Formats: sequence, structure tokens, C-alpha cells
Amino acid sequence: SYMIPMNELKNFNFRLLDVDNRIVAPFNSQIRMLVTASDVIHSWTIPSLGVKIDATPGRLNQITFSLNRSGLFYGQCSEICGANHSFMPIVLESISPKYFINWISKMTEA
Repeated sequence: SYMIPMNELKNFNFRLLDVDNRIVAPFNSQIRMLVTASDVIHSWTIPSLGVKIDATPGRLNQITFSLNRSGLFYGQCSEICGANHSFMPIVLESISPKYFINWISKMTEA
């Protein structure tokens, strides 16, 4: 995902935090993420969830975590990885399992 440019922000977006393509996951379930990188080492971090994992070229790392409530969780790359390091926000949207199934159905239709 990419940071939403300043000229495309809506009233409900957070400057320098919101992205064009959020990660969506159901709460009350175990989440397993597989992470890698294609260029340099990144560190995928969402501090409020206590989640941090390195994304390393040529290596597949994994992490598991649970979401116990709905909401938006903001993070960032926490490894100084290049010129655009400060423009790598992360947004995870935690929704109910019912809404998640509906969301998945719509995504597979598109």
C-alpha cells in the first residue's frame, strides 16, 4: 500500500498515516502473516498491537498475533531502509468475522 497523497486526503483521513490499501482482518481470530521484501530490509511494525517483524530479501519470516477488538491500527516501517522510509505507513483494519466474510466475497468478485 501507499500513503495517500496530501491532495487526495478526505476529512476522515490522517495525514502521513492513511494508506490507499488497508490490511483487513477479522477480530477474535489468530492471524498468521508471512513477510518478505524484494529490495532492502524493512521492519513491519504496529506498536499498539505489539507486532514487529523484519522483512528481509530472500527470506520468508512469519508472525502470529490475535486481534481482540475492532478498529484501525496504525504502524510504519521501523527500519531505516532508504530515501522513502518515512513514507511507508501501515494500516490494519480489524472488523467482525461476519463483515470480513462479506468483504472477502466482494474482493473475489472484483
